[in-house]
Amino acid sequence: MILDPVLDLFRGKAVTIPPLDGAFRPNTRLDDAPAFAELTEPDNLLVSGERVLASSGNAIYSLAARTEPKIVETFPSAVTALALSPSGELTVGLESGKLLISGKEVPLPAALSCITALAYADDGTLWLANGSAERAPSQWAADLMRKGASGSLWRRDAAGGGFRKVSGDIAFPYGLYSVGRDVLVSESWRHQLVRFDGATGNRSTVLTHLPGYPARLSPSADGGAWLTLFAPRNRLIEFVLQEKHYRQDMLSQVPPAYWIAPALASSRSFLEPLQCGGIRTMGIHKPWSPSRSYGLVVRLDQDMQPQFSLHSRANGTRHGICSVAERDGILFIASRGGDCVLAVDLASGGF
Repeated sequence: MILDPVLDLFRGKAVTIPPLDGAFRPNTRLDDAPAFAELTEPDNLLVSGERVLASSGNAIYSLAARTEPKIVETFPSAVTALALSPSGELTVGLESGKLLISGKEVPLPAALSCITALAYADDGTLWLANGSAERAPSQWAADLMRKGASGSLWRRDAAGGGFRKVSGDIAFPYGLYSVGRDVLVSESWRHQLVRFDGATGNRSTVLTHLPGYPARLSPSADGGAWLTLFAPRNRLIEFVLQEKHYRQDMLSQVPPAYWIAPALASSRSFLEPLQCGGIRTMGIHKPWSPSRSYGLVVRLDQDMQPQFSLHSRANGTRHGICSVAERDGILFIASRGGDCVLAVDLASGGF
């Protein structure tokens, strides 16, 4: 009908989210996995030779089984991204917006101030994801609730020199994976993976309608990739994102920890939203209940399609998965919400 576009303004909109089914079928593999190391809010993971490196706050730690994490290096602000060059140079992004390669600061354009991910191509090209032009990496929740889409993708040639902007208008790029001359980007607020042409910046959607907010990507041994999703989508949050005035009041009047927004951990305070109704019944936290936090790691094949996944459900504790790293058949998983790094034996995991 001719009046349909006008009538749409007055019609209610259904709030739907993709189901956890197929390759995303729920399980308890993350909660069943042994803790490789205890570490406060581990964020980035990196395999460097025989070492497993993890960032926590403003420090990088070396991890080993049955031993305490050892500090490798500390920085003036929190570590937000890690990468290792083909020649072995440790590359570190900081909350302050600084980029360090082998301990030396690299000059950056003024527009680069929110480093969320780094990745090297085989030829030494360095890819950099700038999560937001307006906020720091730690302010990701505010960027989502204000519907930010000011993220951008940058590259630095293997020969050195400055960074060149490849593309903009990305809704919080949080993960990078180099594919030949191109790069795969996890676009968190649009719940999808996007492939960018390294020469032209042209984009094409590879995987969409994800059931959560995608974070970092890392290579798997057989040419596929691992994708982490740091929080789930749920109907209440999706509804709040549609209510402009409610969101504005919430952002201005409520402390960030108690926003109706995704979280890296939940059920830690009685002031948090989402605690009644179908969450608990007779004192039992239901694993299928809606939650602001979750633990989810997805295995992607060489075509970047989901094969299987590892979960920590609503009643679990290994939530807030932002990074994984594979080495010799072992998958290391950093749980920011669970304050630990897990180790999953892929050969005996029944995948």
